[in-house]
Formats: sequence, C-alpha cells, structure tokens
Amino acid sequence: MTAGIVSAPPARRDLAGAPFLDAARGATPSRLPVWFMRQAGRSLPEYRALRRDNAMLEACLTPDLTCEITLQPVRRHDMDAAILFSDIVVPLYLAGIGVDIVPGTGPVVDSPVRTAADVAALPELAPEQVARVTEAIGLLLPELGRVPLIGFAGAPFTLASYLIEGGPSRNHERTKSLMRSAPDVWHALLGKLAVLTGTFLQQQVAAGVDAVQLFDSWAGALSERDYREFVLPHSAAVLGALAGAGVPRIHFGVGTAELLGAMTDAGADVIGVDWRTPLDVAARRAGGAVPVQGNLDPAVLFAGQDAVDAEVVRIAAEGARTRGHVFNLGHGVLPPTDPDVITRTVETVHAQPVAGPTGDRPSR
Repeated sequence: MTAGIVSAPPARRDLAGAPFLDAARGATPSRLPVWFMRQAGRSLPEYRALRRDNAMLEACLTPDLTCEITLQPVRRHDMDAAILFSDIVVPLYLAGIGVDIVPGTGPVVDSPVRTAADVAALPELAPEQVARVTEAIGLLLPELGRVPLIGFAGAPFTLASYLIEGGPSRNHERTKSLMRSAPDVWHALLGKLAVLTGTFLQQQVAAGVDAVQLFDSWAGALSERDYREFVLPHSAAVLGALAGAGVPRIHFGVGTAELLGAMTDAGADVIGVDWRTPLDVAARRAGGAVPVQGNLDPAVLFAGQDAVDAEVVRIAAEGARTRGHVFNLGHGVLPPTDPDVITRTVETVHAQPVAGPTGDRPSR
C-alpha cells in the first residue's frame, strides 16, 4: 500500500467506556451496543425531506448534509455508534472514475473495466481528493459527543464487480469470467482498488473516525477457494494498511457463511454476520477469537414488536456465547421500515443482559 500505515491522530477523542468500542475490542460493555447498517437514512422521514432536492452522491459529498444525515439515527434511536453516511462508489467517483448512482438501479459505470488497458488507465485516489469526506467527519465529531463514528468503504471485490459489470449484477458473470480467464488483469485491478480503498479509509482514520467497516457486499457469490485465491490478499492489503491505526476493523459481507474464517483471516477485528448463520456458529467458523456483529433479519422488523423482541432475545443469547457482540441487522434497514419500530427494538437490545468477553456470567 503506497499510502503507508496510519497512526492514531493525537487529537482522537477519549471514548473509554463507550459500549460499542468495548464490545468491538472484546471487553465487557456497560450495555449491549447496537447500531444498524443503513441506519443513516432510507426509513427516516427527516432523511427523505433532506434528500428531496439532493442526489445521492451530492449528499455524500456535501459536508453539512453528510453530517446531518449521519446524526439523524443517533438522535432519534439512541444508537451506540454512528456510521458515516456514504456509498460504496464514493472513492471511485472522487478519483475521477465515471460513475453515478441511478435511483432505482444503483451504481452505474460509464466505461466498464475489462482489459489490461482499462486497468492501467484507472486513476489513483489522492489524499486531498477525500477532503469533502474528512470535512464532514470534522463536523460530526463534536456533535456526536461520546458516540463513536464508524468509517465506511467498499471492499476491492465489490468495487471490481461494479466496474467490470458496469452496474449491479445478479450472477457476476463478467466478473467471474475475468477473474478466471485473465488472472493477471484481475489481480492488477484489485491491487489498484486496494490502494484506493486503503487511502480512502486512512484519510477517514486520520480525520478521527473511531472504527471502520469494510463492506464486501457481493463476496458471498464466491466459493471459499476462489475467495482465498482471488480476493483475500487484496482485502488483507486494505485492512493491513490500517493495522497501526488503533481502531477496530469490521469486515462484513452478505451470504458469506462459508467465508467467515477467510474474511477474518484477511485482518478483521470484528466479523459481521448476516441473518443466515447463528452468531455462535459464525463465531466458531471465524475461529472464535474475534467479536461478532449482527444479525437480525431486516424483514423481521415488519413482523410486529413481539416477534421482533423474541428475535432480539434469541440473538443476544447467541452473541453472549461469543468473544464479544455488537448487535446489528444482518444487512441494511429496508426503506419502508417504521422508525418507531427501530427505536423500540434498540430499547429491547439495551435491556438484554451483557455477558463477559468469553460468554460467561451476565454482568446485569
């Protein structure tokens, strides 16, 4: 990684005792911490009002908008962490790659990347190009008080899939074809994306985020064998570039039950788990040494509060048998979700007993 190792900035906030950070580091938190992926927006009326006249990328790159959207769910739901409002393709856009987020479709790339020449022509991301993101972080930190802020980035495989396919793909045909038919081109592309992603996260850490999450949204499309050969070295390069930063590194993918050990091997301090695998099972697959994050099915939030509460109790009990547990959804908040249900669900999570870091006696 050409950008080098980032050390924790001297002005980093003292958040000793913050439940999210304690759980992420394998210590016993004062309460079971909870945040939800895609909590910043989507289901909130105040978010939709703010976004009405602002395109997605504009909202991600206008510091005061990013700040306000990031704060909204913390303000409303008493979340134990905020996640920087962003999108997986933001660093591609900042680097000068032609990409847009089309409503109803998702990221769309102007010129797909499918040859060695295409890879060679990809621009790098310079630290100064991340200035609008780091400015938003600077606005957020004093507003958050003692609530930790999680930095955000997409993993090299998921970024590569968008670049190769030209947009979202159900089966990733072109991606898998390039991976196998031109492995040199593949590794050159992911190597470039690892440097770009590393720079993006390093700048967020230097600006003061308290943890980072690397989203590999589409890694579940791969076998473990292919993941280890074609993906793991590049995700490891990103996470390794943050090894000296002093912040927890969360690694998450969808449909990755068979990859949890490999994703942990890439350098995760916390492994994110979707709703398909029980947390205690996932922890064993990940080697048992790292805390887990998850894993309420987002659709359960439509089932009525009794059903939601029952699932929270079950998941918290599974999490109590792990090295540490950060409660979350197994993927993102669905747009029609009732915000009041989210608030009540957070209250239920906070009412659960907290186990010690080895899953032993509850602390309350």
